[in-house]
Parts: sequence; C-alpha cells; structure tokens
Amino acid sequence: MSSPINTVKRRRVFYIPGYDPIPPRRYRELYRTEGAAQAAISGYEIALQAGAARAGFGWHVDARMDDKTVAADMDVLIWSDIVRASMSNSILATYVQLVRTAWVYVSTGALWRLMGLRKGPVIAALYPVGMLLAQLALAFVAAALVAWAANSALSPLIGLWGVPVAIALGAGGAVAVLRRFKKADGKIFAYYLMHDYAYGAATCGAYDARLETRLAEFADRVAKALTEDYDEVLIVGHSSGAHLGVSMLADLIRARRVPPSGPPLAFLSLGQVVPMISFLPDANRLRGDLAFLSASAALTWVDVTAPGDGCAFALCDPVAVTGVAPLDKRWPLVFSAAFTQTLSAERWRALRWRFFRLHFQYLCAFDRPRDYDYFRITAGPVTLADRYKNRAPSKSRKVNPVNKFTSVRP
Repeated sequence: MSSPINTVKRRRVFYIPGYDPIPPRRYRELYRTEGAAQAAISGYEIALQAGAARAGFGWHVDARMDDKTVAADMDVLIWSDIVRASMSNSILATYVQLVRTAWVYVSTGALWRLMGLRKGPVIAALYPVGMLLAQLALAFVAAALVAWAANSALSPLIGLWGVPVAIALGAGGAVAVLRRFKKADGKIFAYYLMHDYAYGAATCGAYDARLETRLAEFADRVAKALTEDYDEVLIVGHSSGAHLGVSMLADLIRARRVPPSGPPLAFLSLGQVVPMISFLPDANRLRGDLAFLSASAALTWVDVTAPGDGCAFALCDPVAVTGVAPLDKRWPLVFSAAFTQTLSAERWRALRWRFFRLHFQYLCAFDRPRDYDYFRITAGPVTLADRYKNRAPSKSRKVNPVNKFTSVRP
C-alpha cells in the first residue's frame, strides 16, 4: 500500500546560482516570464510579488495547481559578490589564470578523466582556453603588421629610431586588439568562462575561507526556515550551485540542525558540474560531503540534467563517478529532463546551438512537458519526495567510478 501524499500549502525555496556575477534580480525575472509561459502551456495559475523583508533577495509566489492553492517564498542565496571579486579586470591576469588552470587539470590527470566521462562540458572548459589563445594570436599578428608598417614609414625619416618606435606602436596595436575582444566578452564569454574554471582550480578543489563563511551563512538561513511553518523546505542548486548545495546541506545535517518534526527537506540539483571540482586533488571536503549526503535519510535529493545541455555532466551520478559512493548510498535520484522530447522540434531547433541558454533550460518553460516541471516542483502542492517516489532513475546514467582522487580527508 502506497503512503499518502502530503499536500504542500506553504513552501520555502532557496535557490543557489552557479558562478554568476550578475545581481540576483535576473532570477526573479526569469521565474516571472518563464513561469507565466509554463502556466499558459500547462493550464495552471502562477503569480509573483515582492518578497517580505528578509536577508538577501527573494520573492513570493502564489499558485493554483491541480485545484490546490500554494504559497511559496523564494530566496536567492547570494554569492555573486564572491564571484565578482574572483574575476580579475586585468587581461594579463586572465592569461596567467589560463596557464595555471590548464596546468592543474592536465598535470593532475583530471582533464583526461573528465573527458572520458562527458566530452561536452570538457569542450566547454576548453573553449575559453582556445578562444583566448586565438585572441592572443590575432593580437600578435596585429602587432607584427603595425610594427612592419610603422618601421617602413618611419625608418627613412628617423633612421634607427624607427625600430623601437615601430615596436612600441606594434605593442600598442596588440593591446588594442586584446582590449577590443575583452570589451566584446558579453557575447563571446571567453573571459567569463576562464574565470569560472580558474576559480575552482586556484585551490585545486578546496573551498576558500570566504566561501566557507558564506556556506555557513546559507546553512543558518535554511536551519531557521526548518523551524518555521512550512510544508517543505526545498534547496535548488544550479550548475556550480549544485556542489555548494551539497556542502551546505551536509554541514546542516551533520550539525543535527534538521528537526525531526520539521518540514521535509529536499534538494534539487540541476545541470550540475560537480566532477569539475570533485576530480581535483584537494577537493576532500566536497568528496566527503557527497559521500555523507548520498546516505542521509534527512532529505530527498533529486539530480536532473539533460544530454542536450553541453555544459553539464549529464546523467553522471555525481557521487558514484567521483568514486565516493558508500555501501548505504540512497541518493541522488538521477534522471534526464530530455530536452529533445520535452521541447517541440521547432523550439529545440531554436535553442540547440545556444549552449549557455540551454544550460538554464531547467529553470524555464517546456512546451512539451513530461514529469519535470520546475514551477510545479517549486510552487506546486506535492513535495519533491512524493513527486518522484516512484520515479526510476534513467537507465543511461553513468555510475562507474572514474576519479583518481577519492580521499575525503586533507
């Protein structure tokens, strides 16, 4: 006999973004527009308003789904200030990051293991390296052409002085080219992605002190919500936010801050890139958190990715492939959002080559929805545990351990 489904009337949702320097307002607007689109497609009602005065940034959702009314308080757990602080404005510093990051992933062997796991996210990681090197090559070409032209024009006039002047002008031309590319990075994303991958590589997978402090602050906010009048407390971690969610929740549960009589605790990881960090030699903290959380009975953990998302480690069980799965592992439930099936052929054609947009599709509307609907999960009347209690994991998921570094202690 199946257990009864607990109806959710009030839900608290904490959203952890990926490595994103943009203010959190964009996530509210994305929820507003895409929620309205999904409501029109799926035949339910959803409306947003400004959230109550709380720490951070959030909004309130009122929804009516399946003839039930639900209220949800949404909060963004902000670490964009840490992201911005890690993004150097210096062109030279970015190229130093490139060399350091490439060395970390190549010298540790992590690059080859990640490539054997999923080529898509590794190609995405190599993209900024190739793009920045191509920009540097074009800058050198520009420098050579400018220097040659300047020397040809100046040497007859000022003799040997023409050579150093030409070299200086050539160097100026190279700098101008590099600055032009950097200014256009809002469309190219080479600098942005380089900073992203360099952030984790800079500590070889360890968390720095500032991030540890922020995770503790996140845990305090979630712990407080677990003592309040909610029917579910849901954590959503997207992209790099997924492994931050793992560590924050592991800390929370280890510290016994999840009251047995409190609301159900749930974790939804979307488009995760956990192996990019957990495969690095000093990611002991993350590996230990993955192992601990995967065996915890204090929460429900569902991991959703899609092979159509070239920036995520699609259908890779983040615990298993990292090589830290305990014998009593129960989480996460891994399944696919199946973009090619949940998006119409027309919509898929429009998005197929927009790789960064597809990485956010989990937070957006599907015009042929199946059992994954972000807005039903965050604002619907069913808990995450009940929604997927009979859901089988995707058969094509990857569970073989690939990682060389499996230590969970420094």
